[in-house]
Amino acid sequence: MSKRIEKDQARFRNIIRGRVKQNLKKYITRGEMIGKRGKDFVSIPIDQVHIPKFRHDPRMGGGVGQGKGEKGTPVGQGDDPGHGQAGTAPGEHLMEVDVSLEELADMLAEELELPNIQPKGQKNIQSDKRVYTGISQAGPESLRHFKHTFKRALRRQIAAGNYDPKNPIIVPVREDRRYRTWKIKEEPVAKALIVYMMDVSGSMGEEQKEIVRLESFWIDTWLQRQYKNLETRYIIHDAVAHLVDRETFYTTRESGGTIISSAYKLVREMIEQDFPVDEWNIYFFHFSDGDNWGESDTNECFSILEKTLLPAANLFCYGQVESPYGSGQFIKDLRTHFQEEEKLVLSEIGDKEAIYNSIKEFLGKGR
Repeated sequence: MSKRIEKDQARFRNIIRGRVKQNLKKYITRGEMIGKRGKDFVSIPIDQVHIPKFRHDPRMGGGVGQGKGEKGTPVGQGDDPGHGQAGTAPGEHLMEVDVSLEELADMLAEELELPNIQPKGQKNIQSDKRVYTGISQAGPESLRHFKHTFKRALRRQIAAGNYDPKNPIIVPVREDRRYRTWKIKEEPVAKALIVYMMDVSGSMGEEQKEIVRLESFWIDTWLQRQYKNLETRYIIHDAVAHLVDRETFYTTRESGGTIISSAYKLVREMIEQDFPVDEWNIYFFHFSDGDNWGESDTNECFSILEKTLLPAANLFCYGQVESPYGSGQFIKDLRTHFQEEEKLVLSEIGDKEAIYNSIKEFLGKGR
């Protein structure tokens, strides 16, 4: 019975997973599922999945199997007349299912055809791995080595003259049992840093910041699947840049102008002090509406990118979020100046619907 239940649960799980995957593009643009995020799971609302089941009539009326009956006798008592106005809209039947972040990352990879990342710098972080090294006469039953146990029992029965080739039954006793032995081996594990930068000047409104919040959630989900050791830093900037926590990153709004180089200078300082480039896989994601304070500061940004940030990065992604108040000039300048730079990926994000393609543009290179 338990195996049948497990089989049914697995089948139901596959149905749910298929439903989530089918509508993944829709979920990418929805923010409520992020608000219900747990440590390892998110809750996703999906259409109700109906499972057939028997139930008793609460009125305990007659029906099939309740005596002979007469011709023309209706089965059951019929429905009670309803009250009130009839509606024209269908009812909503939604259920919430918990989906692990790992499953979500795998679905995202399948849907967007994202390649696995080839990390660099596997030096200083160590991960414990169990390595089986030998055979012992004692140990837990879960580590019993059946081949060695069988051989030991066979030798004992042959030596004792109890082995019959015509009826080769081997019955191990306690002394025959052999178990695997193991030791812990330290292995290097790649580590990664994500730096999110966002323009929080007056031209970046709530809608623009919500787009950044949604896109960064899916970027996080994918990179956490690729790296066991992941550090995240958040930087906001208008005319001045600040290193902040996650909540402040998504809720702060300023009214000043925009000097993009202030963010790039702060990132440069942080990388040089805390994150050696030969040991870390570094990803930069900068979101802005494209306004910047003059050509001189844009040239300052280019200099920092060329000398420090691009050489240090696995990937530098600039997402320009469309705003009715932004000029959108910065992405044009980047395209002109860095035509041949493969580490720099540019994306124009017009609205929430554009998040889907933007993620693919950013992460589709597999760096």
